[in-house]
Amino acid sequence: MPSESLNSANNSLVAAESKMDAAVIEAKEKPSVRSPESIFQDEERDIYYQHLTQTDSPIEKLVEALRETLERHRGERQLVLLQDFPDPDALSSAWAYSIIAQQYDIQCDIVYAGTVSHQENIALVKLTGLPAKRWSVPNVKEQDLSVYQGCVLVDGQGTTSQLMSLVNKANIPLIVTIDHHSSQGDIQAEFIDLRPQARATATILTEYLEAGLLKLSTSNKKHIKCATALMHGLRSDTNSLLQAQEEDFLAAAFLSRFYDPQLLNAILQSARSKRVMDVIERSLKNRLVQNSFSIAGVGYLRYDDRDAIPQAADFLVTEENVHTAVVYGIVHDEDEELELVIGSLRTSKLTLDPDEFIKEAFGQDAQGRFFGGGRYMAGGFEIPLGFLYGFNDNSDYAKIKWEVFDTQIKQKLLRLVNPDDSVISGL
Repeated sequence: MPSESLNSANNSLVAAESKMDAAVIEAKEKPSVRSPESIFQDEERDIYYQHLTQTDSPIEKLVEALRETLERHRGERQLVLLQDFPDPDALSSAWAYSIIAQQYDIQCDIVYAGTVSHQENIALVKLTGLPAKRWSVPNVKEQDLSVYQGCVLVDGQGTTSQLMSLVNKANIPLIVTIDHHSSQGDIQAEFIDLRPQARATATILTEYLEAGLLKLSTSNKKHIKCATALMHGLRSDTNSLLQAQEEDFLAAAFLSRFYDPQLLNAILQSARSKRVMDVIERSLKNRLVQNSFSIAGVGYLRYDDRDAIPQAADFLVTEENVHTAVVYGIVHDEDEELELVIGSLRTSKLTLDPDEFIKEAFGQDAQGRFFGGGRYMAGGFEIPLGFLYGFNDNSDYAKIKWEVFDTQIKQKLLRLVNPDDSVISGL
């Protein structure tokens, strides 16, 4: 490079960094001003990001390790496995990974075993054309798993997917694991990026994009839709950015150059179904409030209505003098003969760790896998019904069965909420 060009580039970098430093000082002195990110002009911001990606930062090391992993598996076909009930963070992150992998001629199939039932999730998949497929457990037997040379876990570690055991039986090696939840056990993968301190997996994938693993283009419709999905995933896991940290805001700032605001607004405007409103009504009617915890069992739900449970928890935690809400119900899938107690936790209490709370409340199964876990301000659990599994048309039997599980779940929760009280007598 001629010396004049080199000096010009260095001067531009120094000018960009100086403006960044001045903006940070100004932001500290005047909290109401715009963020330093928004003060940058596009060209100056590009120079600064280019400088960041050329430094030997931990993010850059992770990106380089992932790049090398993808290169080793060039031309293969991979199975991107999501939790049974994928949320926007999982869906968008998996899509971003698959688009990155395409650069290495890697074909990805994004699959989940449960259902996408939350109205916003349905809108996300339909309006963006997000290529996620449902593989019901019985139908997996018809799939030829031998065509896959690797498995990828995004926004999960395999503990919340019914398909994981089938993948293991097929001896499909685990290539990549990217997640923002706490470790759920020993993970054997070529590339692992676990960041429990991160608020969203979408933030992690966006950092990969920002570091140059894929150059997004505003002229590429797929890139625009994926950026919109990532913005939605980031937004949903940070409570509309209210619980976001610095890296989340930086990721959102990067995505702001590519996402479609009108498309995102259309996704967010999805109306709640009547069945969801009915479950919220049941949770209000059945809730038990003690020590600022609101606990509600909502009875039996269809498998397709499972996402009404976290929506009810989101609603209950907004009640005055309540900092934590737990909502649960028995979810029955007649097609696959599956029955589970499924619950969601939402909290606004900074000192309550949802992951620790749920693991302590419900423990582990015979194989040592926890029945649930969590992330910042949210968590969930799934408990198979075991010997009592099975649908019964007798209403009296169904009522007794629900009462047994309702009492047991409340006991386990109230032991932590009111450890000194007699739990059963308090119900």
